[in-house]
Amino acid sequence: MTISLSAIIQVIILYLAIYAILKRAKGSRFGQALMGVGIIAAIAFALTFFFEFEVLSRIIQSILLYLALSTVVIFQPEIRRSLAELGAFGFLERPKYNTDGSAKPELVVQTIMALSEMKMGALIAFERGISLRSYEEEGVIINAVFSQQLVRTIFTPPLPLHDGGVTMRNGRIAAAHCIFPVSNNPNLIASGMRHRAAVGLSEETDALVIVVSEETGGISVAHNGKLFRYTGDQRESSIQRWINRAMQTELKKSTLGERILDWWQNRGKNT
Repeated sequence: MTISLSAIIQVIILYLAIYAILKRAKGSRFGQALMGVGIIAAIAFALTFFFEFEVLSRIIQSILLYLALSTVVIFQPEIRRSLAELGAFGFLERPKYNTDGSAKPELVVQTIMALSEMKMGALIAFERGISLRSYEEEGVIINAVFSQQLVRTIFTPPLPLHDGGVTMRNGRIAAAHCIFPVSNNPNLIASGMRHRAAVGLSEETDALVIVVSEETGGISVAHNGKLFRYTGDQRESSIQRWINRAMQTELKKSTLGERILDWWQNRGKNT
């Protein structure tokens, strides 16, 4: 039996596609649902191939069809975000933080720590590959140089802009008083609206979202639909690492091939 080059390429493409889907879905609700569908599909295959239960197998196959359709409806945010990331992956420039008027990561961290010390509630989203402009339409466009004084003014109640979130683009404050989507994650039932909005935005985009609690002064980071809470002496260094990642100062690679190579080299790195 001979194996053609075309067959090898197709197998490699299929392997990379399955690997990307499984890696993307790992640890999420979508991943759990995908695992359930896979188990049902494996049962249907076993009943057909080993036991020749054709009637039962057809019933399970019909169920799989309805499950596939319902999955698209139930997991719209996850699918929409994946498609948005695919669209932005090789063709859109990510923000660059080396232009005039861009804030330094150290200044951003100092500002967040100051908000925490004052127990001033804050919600700040850093735009990355997927644009946040659609969330700014109902907010107030600012496009201002980042400063600690301005951020404190924005989040000081009862001033008009204190409610809602701030978006950051190219190291500048793009907009304030923005409304972010609220996550329906059952693990966040005891969390406040700021935290749920932060996770909701991170579920639909690749933005990094910082939350400062007005009750405890605790700092949380929402990324990829997950919420990371930081307290104690290590929180400043942890937030610094997140901000450095969100505000990378080096120029992003411009070609699709270079971006694919960069993704492949960094695919196994943890945050």
